[in-house]
Amino acid sequence: MGFKLDRVHVWSGEVADRAGGVATPLSQLAQAGANLEFIFTQRQPAKPGTGVLYVAPVTGAAQVRAAKSAGLAETHDPVVLRVEGDNYAGLGHKVTQQWALAGISFQGMTMCVIGNKFVGYATFDSTADANKAAAILGDLGAAG
Repeated sequence: MGFKLDRVHVWSGEVADRAGGVATPLSQLAQAGANLEFIFTQRQPAKPGTGVLYVAPVTGAAQVRAAKSAGLAETHDPVVLRVEGDNYAGLGHKVTQQWALAGISFQGMTMCVIGNKFVGYATFDSTADANKAAAILGDLGAAG
């Protein structure tokens, strides 16, 4: 079976928590030719009226300029892994159980299935945790 693993270099920034608050920076990236594979937003409960936008990938000089113009900056927290492969019942449990047994705490995870394939993004506090999680995924994929 096997999984395809990639480290995702994420850009993020604060956005207004209102209609258009996310559309505006995404428009700037689209005009620069960005083909985003990862978009995540969330409100900041401790700071009403604001949210955070995370996007990836941002590549090339024009996209970097657009991202900076939109108030985004490359971030290293969280560390994000993109995983894709064949889906099967219990996959999410199997992965998170192995991470728990290895003592890995992760910030968040999203997995989506289309047909018999999945793509997921997992966020970690450190590169060391992400590397450990990736090694476990590699072992699970090889054992598949």
